[in-house]
Amino acid sequence: MKRALVVIDVQESFRQRPTWRAVSNPGIAGQVNRLVSWARDQGDLVVWVLHSEPGSGTVFDPESGHVRLMDGLTPEKDEPVLTKTSRNAFTTTNLQQILTMRGIRDLVVCGIQTEQCCETTTRLAADLGFDVTFVTDATATFPIPHRDAPQDRTVEEILADPRTLQVAEIIARTEYALAGRFASITGTAALVG
Repeated sequence: MKRALVVIDVQESFRQRPTWRAVSNPGIAGQVNRLVSWARDQGDLVVWVLHSEPGSGTVFDPESGHVRLMDGLTPEKDEPVLTKTSRNAFTTTNLQQILTMRGIRDLVVCGIQTEQCCETTTRLAADLGFDVTFVTDATATFPIPHRDAPQDRTVEEILADPRTLQVAEIIARTEYALAGRFASITGTAALVG
C-alpha cells in the first residue's frame, strides 16, 4: 500500500446550510463512492476526514448531530475516520503519522470545499513531501460573497451580486493554483477508468 484516498468533509453539515442549493456538485457523494470503490480495489488506504467546530452552535458543532459522513458513505472497519478542527486535514489530526507509518507517499484528494479544506490539505501535503492528485470533479464548493457584502443575504441575493465569486471561477482558480506546484489535476473518469 503506497497510496491513500483522503476524503475531506463530505459530511451532512454542508447539506444543512442554505448555500447547499448553490453547491457546485450536489452529487458529490456518488463521485466519492466511485473513488472509494476504485481505491479499495487497488488496495489503497481510504482515510475519512470530518470537520468539527465544538461549542460553535453551528451545523459543524458535534452537538448538532450533522458532523457525520453524508448518507451513502460508509467507511470499512480498518479505514481511519479523523475529526479535524483546522482547515487542513493534517494540523489537528494524526493523518501524517498514519500515512508515514504505512509508508504512503501518494495521496488522492477529494471532498468539500474545493478551495478551502481540500486545497489547503493539498498544499500542506505537498510541502510535507507527498505526491498529490487532486480530483476536481470529486470536490464541491459554494459561491463566495464579496468581503464587503452584508452577512444576512439570501442565497439568491448572493448569486445575483456581480461581486460574488461563482463556483466555476473558484474551481478554475484552485486548479490554476495547484497544478504543477502542489498537485496533479485530474477527473474521476480519468483516474478510475
